[in-house]
Amino acid sequence: MKDNELEIIYSDDNPAIEKDDSKCIQCGYCVRACRDEVTVLKMYDINQTREPVCIHCGQCANLCPTEAVHEKFDYLKLKKLLSKKDFVKVISIAPAVRVAIGEAFSLGEENYEGKIVAGLKRLGFNYVFDVTFGADLTIMEEAMELVNRIKNNERLPMFTSCCPAWVRYAEIFYPEFLSNLSSCKSPITMQSSMIKTYFAEQEQLDVRKILNVVVAPCTAKKAEVKREEVNRACEYFKVSGISDTDYVITTRELISLFRDCDIDFKTLPEEKFSSPLGKGSSAGLIFGKTGGVMEAALRTAYYFLNGKDLDRDAILFQDVRGTDGVREASVNLGNVTLQVAVINGMKNAVRVLDKIKKGEVFYHFVEVMSCSFGCVGGGGQPKLTLLEMKSRKNKRLESMEKEDSHSKIRLCHQNPEIKEIYEKFLNEPNSEIAEELLHTTFVDRSYLLGGGHHE
Repeated sequence: MKDNELEIIYSDDNPAIEKDDSKCIQCGYCVRACRDEVTVLKMYDINQTREPVCIHCGQCANLCPTEAVHEKFDYLKLKKLLSKKDFVKVISIAPAVRVAIGEAFSLGEENYEGKIVAGLKRLGFNYVFDVTFGADLTIMEEAMELVNRIKNNERLPMFTSCCPAWVRYAEIFYPEFLSNLSSCKSPITMQSSMIKTYFAEQEQLDVRKILNVVVAPCTAKKAEVKREEVNRACEYFKVSGISDTDYVITTRELISLFRDCDIDFKTLPEEKFSSPLGKGSSAGLIFGKTGGVMEAALRTAYYFLNGKDLDRDAILFQDVRGTDGVREASVNLGNVTLQVAVINGMKNAVRVLDKIKKGEVFYHFVEVMSCSFGCVGGGGQPKLTLLEMKSRKNKRLESMEKEDSHSKIRLCHQNPEIKEIYEKFLNEPNSEIAEELLHTTFVDRSYLLGGGHHE
């Protein structure tokens, strides 16, 4: 942060965010986002760190009115590769993208996944997958991990780990909680690992010839996919020089890509996702909203604990729904009652984390999302004015909940393609191969606060 507190300094090697100083009008919006909403600027002194600390969430870019601060534009590099015929081009769409992209084309906050699939195929992608499959996979692993931790009464509370901005926040400011984070990779990184292992084998593809792209509502995913800990295909196939995910582009970048390539989004037909990593359950879809990961995990944890599914009228965990900053609930899962909390936005995390540290509260399971409203409010989503921000985010969230209520498959473990991948490849949740490909580790980065090497 600069002395006048009206703009933020960004490292040249920041993998997610960059700034064009010539466009900066020193309005201070980026500072207020980082200091007051994300709280990062409150948590360190640049005179000690000597370099800026960033969790890559992109909320500064969301509020910048002049595009001075923006995500690193990977779509421009991707655009050059789309005409090359020596790649098998694969792309996956994260849940929150489909309920926000319509805003850019004056279509509102409905689910436009069919049009997105059609547009991506016209751009030259051979396979278009749905990250709700990866979300279902995450819940299979995470719900089993939660059940095992509860049975063994160890490393509680368990925190969700699918939000890379939250993970990095914990690594820098609260490393004492790293063993409490779920070891599960995020849906995007799980999906990419399956694309470059299971899918490559199923389709008999040379993994070195797969161009794997993800469309995300989140700028922090650009940094996450570069972590050594989440890239597994190189070890699985014993080859070097490949990453599980080659590019992450934001919702905004996808909109720019469609426009640059003269794709008329409004007139596109509806097309379906490819298989074998196609549609997921609606439990995977609601990952994109605050409380969605918690609710999806509880639905499947109930099955793992009781050997049967929740009745359809009991699937809704109303107490973890909503948009309050912190929501607490006591949830009955048969013979087990869990104390849970949902944290909506990073500014609400600090007070909960501090209470846990002091022993003032106890939870079994805690969901943390860095961006308010969850991924629907991610740093790579279409920009909103301050006046329309709350209502638009609510509409995105409500669109997901509406689809969940009408879905035929509302439980991750009921997804037939999830059943198939465990039967053919992963064996069972938390198996040896699942641990190898779908789980990760975390790094204490608190040294950054003392001016240590900035990776």
